[in-house]
Amino acid sequence: MAANSTLVDEPCARHLLHRLCVLLVCLVWPLIWVGGLVTTYDAGMAVPDWPGTYGYNLFLYPYNTWLLGPFDLFIEHGHRLLGAVVGLVALSIVVSAFFRESRRWVFVLTIGLLVAVITQGLLGGMRVVLGDRTLAMVHGCFGPAFFALCAATTVVTSRRWQDYMSARGQASIGSFVVVLVAMLPALSYVQLILGAQLRHVQPNAEPAGFALIVAIHVIVAFVLWVLTILAWAKIRRCGDLTLSRLAGLLIGLAAVQIALGVGTWVVNYGWPSILAWVPGSAGFLVRAKGFFDSIIVTSHVATGSLILAVSTVLLVRSLRVRYCRSSLKEQSATEESKIENYTSNQSLLEPVTT
Repeated sequence: MAANSTLVDEPCARHLLHRLCVLLVCLVWPLIWVGGLVTTYDAGMAVPDWPGTYGYNLFLYPYNTWLLGPFDLFIEHGHRLLGAVVGLVALSIVVSAFFRESRRWVFVLTIGLLVAVITQGLLGGMRVVLGDRTLAMVHGCFGPAFFALCAATTVVTSRRWQDYMSARGQASIGSFVVVLVAMLPALSYVQLILGAQLRHVQPNAEPAGFALIVAIHVIVAFVLWVLTILAWAKIRRCGDLTLSRLAGLLIGLAAVQIALGVGTWVVNYGWPSILAWVPGSAGFLVRAKGFFDSIIVTSHVATGSLILAVSTVLLVRSLRVRYCRSSLKEQSATEESKIENYTSNQSLLEPVTT
């Protein structure tokens, strides 16, 4: 009874921590959006110094110059400001976990969040100071991984995390399903790495290598889409609607991502020959990106990060369901064994009647 009471009371004490984690997730995805716009507009060097902005403190830069100045300055400085806010929220999460979180591993996880956001800021700053495109690519790949880590931390600090252990009508997740679900974030991140190489093409890159990366990127996209459908087909029978809804969401996100990928290719390189039948494709001209074109390209980047985060949440929760299911089975087996031992002992103690 004491153990069950602890499971109920501890989440109530962690409400603030969970809400801060939700806030962090809600801030990081817009941060990825703005960072994607910075790359799309090639505005990474709009502010040539770091950590300040044209000699000013980051938070004291004149807002008139920022808001009414060139658009590349607006998004680059805004990206830095939003990144600083994310860092402050991550610091608040560590403080909250220190005082409110009894699970040591969760506190260590929040420290990892803070270290990750500091590392991401350093990567962005070094990219500006050194003017290195490779660092820009690493910076772009590390952001989605941090987003996925934020999403996972939000899951483990939620009330449902403990409800899985106390629930008796537990869902059932097989080992094959776990492996299948684990492939989703892995392939999603491979896609992000391939996409980063296409967005940050090195000056010495060869056309054959570029074409190979594009082919792999397209193939993996469709493989990922098929796997999301297969995962949904398996998970929808597990008995947990929240998991099946996440898997269904991934199917839609993967389909949208493929459509955005086609749009990104059209914006950058024109209509591919395989889509020459589309009306207007023959007269399409590649021009400097307008706002709508930039939104398509940036949406492709941001949706890829969202797929990684959602698939990570699905994996973490599936692992939790499987762990709790096995724990409940072991607990039931132990209780049945104790009852059998008690019954047998009682039968031995009964007086023998003649």
